[in-house]
This record gives sequence, C-alpha cells and structure tokens, in this order.
Amino acid sequence: MQKIIVDPEFWEIFPDVEITCMTARDIDNHDDSNVPDNLIQHANEVAKKWVPDDPISANPVVHAWREAYRKFKTKKGARNAVENLLKRAKNDKGVGNINPVVDVYNSISLEYAFPIAAEDLDNIVGDVHLTVAKGGEPFVPIGEDEPEEALTGEVIYRDEQGVLSRCWAWRDSSRVEATDDTKNLLFYMENIQPDRKDDHTEAGEQLIKRFKDYLDIDINDLTIISKDNPEFVFNK
Repeated sequence: MQKIIVDPEFWEIFPDVEITCMTARDIDNHDDSNVPDNLIQHANEVAKKWVPDDPISANPVVHAWREAYRKFKTKKGARNAVENLLKRAKNDKGVGNINPVVDVYNSISLEYAFPIAAEDLDNIVGDVHLTVAKGGEPFVPIGEDEPEEALTGEVIYRDEQGVLSRCWAWRDSSRVEATDDTKNLLFYMENIQPDRKDDHTEAGEQLIKRFKDYLDIDINDLTIISKDNPEFVFNK
C-alpha cells in the first residue's frame, strides 16, 4: 500500500483546500480511437469563460491562485499550471493534443479550471507528501536535463526520491511524467476556493466518466483529501 499524505505544515497555510485523488490502472495510452477529435479544441473554447477580464489576474480563479502563491516561497515567475492553460486558451493559443490520457485530463482541467497532475505510479518511490520544503530537495522538470533544488518554505509534492511537483502545482518532475508507455497513474486535482466545492466534485466525476467512455478505464478509488481526511491510500 502507498499513500498521499498532506502534512500538518501545509494545513497551517491552507486549511480549506480539498484535493481529489484517484488512480488509473492498465492504461493503453496509444489507443485514441474513442477520444473525440475535437476534445481539446472544445475544451480550449470552454476555458475562456473563466478568464473574460483583463488582466488575467483580475479573474477570480486566477486571482485566488495568485494570492495562494504569495503565502509561500516560490521560484520567480512561477504560476499555477491552470493559469498557464487558461492564459493560452484566452490568447487563442490553446494546448494541443499530446496523448490520450493527457488530452482527457487536460480537457477537464480547461473546462473546470482546476489544476490536474498525472504521475506515473510505477516511478513513484514510497509515499507522496504534499508538504513545505526544507530546502535542497532534488527536482528535474519535464523537458529539462539539469536538476534544480526546492527552496526552503516552498510548497511541494515529494516522494522518498525527490520532488514530484514544484511550487505546489507549477511544474512536474520528468521522472514521473505520463508518457505514451505509462501503464498506471496517480491523479490529484486541487481546489483552493471553498465556494467552488460543487465544481470540484463535478470535475472529478467527469474525469472518471471520460476515462471510462473514451479510454475504457475504470476508476473506483476516488477520494477527496481535506484537513479532516488528510490521506489517500492506494495499492501499489
């Protein structure tokens, strides 16, 4: 058994956050025959409803994440992943197709304006912690070769080997990237706005539905982490 554990240091900063967690098993990340051809294009258009105002930071979803990032140490210029997706959609430079699994969860992220991470479960070492970095934890971002180190006080996801995601939900580690050959995945999706609880619940339900409808993947272990329920237990 493995766990996602949200450490007390995180709850001291963000007591109201909720995180939807789930796993997907026995994935065929090559077969996109049932994925709608316009899935991502449609999602990019829907995403624009979340960011109608200029500047982009004036929109409630983006503003909330900007305020959250002011509460901990971040790398200069770091922005939450969902802001980057929404910005591209707003500027008519939306995200394109990558692979079936990534396309499906990106479509949910765009349409519901929540960041979603998908980590290769087979490359995770030990338990996953959402925590505050002590400083120096190693990290190699997707698309890069040179290692970085987490800053003291930075919010990170980490396992026993290093950082899985820097600046909370900014960039993921290349070690656990969801590739065409990935077979098993761990997902997590954060909500920092209590008034969007219903949206967050619906986004999780729709993610499960699209995995079943488009990729024939059954997900049966959805769990919502909160301060009162700070762990998600899953099978290795």
